[in-house]
Amino acid sequence: MSLFNKVLGKFFPGLHAELGSGSKVSGRIERRHPEARIRIGRESLIAGILVAEDAGSRLTIGNNVFVGGSSLIDCLEQVTIEDDVLVSYQVLIMDSDNHSLLASERIDDLRRWRQGGYVWAKVKRAPVIIRSKAWIGARATITKGVEIGEGAIVATGAVVTKSVPPYTIVAGNPARVIRELTEDER
Repeated sequence: MSLFNKVLGKFFPGLHAELGSGSKVSGRIERRHPEARIRIGRESLIAGILVAEDAGSRLTIGNNVFVGGSSLIDCLEQVTIEDDVLVSYQVLIMDSDNHSLLASERIDDLRRWRQGGYVWAKVKRAPVIIRSKAWIGARATITKGVEIGEGAIVATGAVVTKSVPPYTIVAGNPARVIRELTEDER
C-alpha cells in the first residue's frame, strides 16, 4: 500500500481502494464489505461516489478517467471502466437491480439493511463495461449487463439498457443509436 493510500485511510477509514499514482479522489468511496475491491488507475479524478456492495464486488477504473460530481457507480458484481473515459456529473452506473423484483422478497429489505444483514443472493446482476475513450453525458443511466463500446458517446439523460456499439452516439429512454461517428470524429 502506498503512503498516499495509508494517509487516505486515516482520514477516510472506509476507503480501502487501490489508487494509482497521480489519481485524486474528491468524491466518496464506500467499500461496504471488507472483501470488496476498488481499483483506480493512474492520473484519474474521481469527484463522484464509488460503492462496492459485497464480498465479490470488483470495481475497476482505468487510467486517465474522470468521474464527475454527484455521479454514482454502484457495483455489486463487476463494473469496469477502461482508460481515457469521461463520466459527466450526476451519472448513474449500476450492475444490479439492487432489490428483488418480487415484492414478497423485498418487503423486509429495509429491516435487513438496518440490521446489517442485507441478502444480495436474490438480486439480479450482470457486469457493466465501459470501453476506452467513451464519453458518458450528464444524468445518463447505465444499467446492468451493458457494454459501452470504445469511443461511444452516451447523450445527456440517456437510459442505456442494451449494449452500445463502438464509435456511435446513443440518446433517449431507452437509448438507441442516433448515428455512427465519422472517421474525423474518432
